[in-house]
This record gives sequence, structure tokens and C-alpha cells, in this order.
Amino acid sequence: MAHSPAPHDVLRSFDDHDWAEGAATHLEHLVEGGHVLHFPALAFVLRPGEERFLDPAWSDGRAKNISLRAGTLRGAHGDAAALAELAALISRYAEQAQALVERLFPQYRGRLRAGNASLRPFDVEGRPSSWRKDDARLHVDAFPSNPMAGVRLLRVFHNLNRDGRPRTWRVGEPFADLVERMAPRLRAPWPGSAALLRALRVTKSPRTPYDHMMLQLHDLAKADLDYQRNAPQAAVDFAPGTTWIVFSDQVSHAVMRGQHMMEQTFYLDPGDQLVPDTSPLHVLERVLGRPLLRRPA
Repeated sequence: MAHSPAPHDVLRSFDDHDWAEGAATHLEHLVEGGHVLHFPALAFVLRPGEERFLDPAWSDGRAKNISLRAGTLRGAHGDAAALAELAALISRYAEQAQALVERLFPQYRGRLRAGNASLRPFDVEGRPSSWRKDDARLHVDAFPSNPMAGVRLLRVFHNLNRDGRPRTWRVGEPFADLVERMAPRLRAPWPGSAALLRALRVTKSPRTPYDHMMLQLHDLAKADLDYQRNAPQAAVDFAPGTTWIVFSDQVSHAVMRGQHMMEQTFYLDPGDQLVPDTSPLHVLERVLGRPLLRRPA
């Protein structure tokens, strides 16, 4: 099994300057091992006139992201010509992120599925939020309405800030340590609850026991202020022009400061990993001593 890094040792930096070509490749073992892959010289270059889209005024105010989903722009408002330019900007980032992950992770070629690409124009600080939605608290990503059934969340981030401001994260303890810490407080779902949540359209598909446990990990960590203060953690600054990649369902993280960020999500089945045993699904099953997904007979 891959070694899980301590928070102070989580970053692995590479000097690549090009999204499609570079020395870094075959990095599956690092990202699956809980490292954050850090590319301080890998810039996403805006074209003339595109800087204007960094203004939060382009948001429709209903979401924190302006996203491109299956070719459709969501979360933005403006005239048709400007929105077409904005969609082209996000699409270009998605294409470059795709080229990057195919180069870095040859094991995943043909297996990664692209999700949303987005521009996040708002300042992290000062946005009102409930404790459960407060991403300034350490957490692993899990979604109440969108069960993942063990599928991994690989994310490519880029700090696009034009004012010299870093994107500041806190990175927490290894996933296995988080699970061991929270295991006594994890509870199995009520019988029939997955079908009820689906019937009430709370979830888009049945919530698996895996998703139930991941949501508990997310909520238990965020609700525990002592954990937020005293858990092993380290601060990491991502300077403007920096790209970083992480399995956000595995690396405990909190977003403390920053504005203007690009992001592309990819989905990967655990069985398509280089080392499937490092996935949150397998770690949870190992610690809890029971299966969390139905396997084909």
C-alpha cells in the first residue's frame, strides 16, 4: 500500500511549463497516496479581454461557481456574445486540464470521465455559509444529493488571481487516520433510508452505505471545532499562476483565502487506479470491516 504523507509533507512540486508536454509523468502513485501535485510554473493564460470575466458581477448570484456542463454555461448572466466568450474560456481550461491528466496519469487514459469545469470568481472570505457548507473547515469532499458509489474525485485547480493573492489551503491528516479517528462515531444508515431519499428526490440516485459513511466523515469533521483547531494540519499557499491536482475525496482540506480560481473535475472508478486499495472505498471497508458497496455476483 502507498505511504500516506503527513500534512507538512503532502506537496510534490514539478517545474513543468506546458499542459500537454513535460517531464512529469506516471504520477499515479503520488496522487493516489494522498499527495497534492503542485505545478508552480504551469499557468493558464488568459487571452486579451478575458480578464473582465474575473469580476463576480458575471455570476447570476445563485451559485458560487460559473460552470460549463456538457457544453452548457451555468451560473452566469450577460449578453449572448459575452457569455459565448466566457464559455470558450472555461472550455479551453477543460481541454488543457484533460491534456495534463492524460500526460501525468497514463494508467487513467480512457478511464477518466470529465465532469464540470468552472470559474470561481468570488472571494473565499466573507461569503455567508452554514457550518456544513463552510469549506474553510477541514473536510473530504462528499455530496448529499449526488451519491458517488465509490467513484473517485480528481480535481485540477488553478489560481487565476491578478492581484498577487495566493489561494491558501489547510491540508489535514491522511485519510486512513481520519477514518480511524472518526470510526467510533460512524453509524450505519437506517434500513430503507436510501430508497426513501431517492423517492423524495433528495438524492439523484440511491445513497450507498459508502456515500453514507463519506457524508458522516465530512460532517463530523466540519462540526468538530476541537478537531478543526487541533488535528494535524499544515497551511499551503498556491501562488497566482499555479496549478495543483488532488483527489479531493481523499485529502482532507480547507480553503481559507483567495479569489479567482479555475477547476476541472474528473471521475475515476477505484478499480481503474494503479493501486485500488488506496481508494476511500477500500480504506473505509478495511477499517470498518464490512463491504460498503454491492459487488456483482
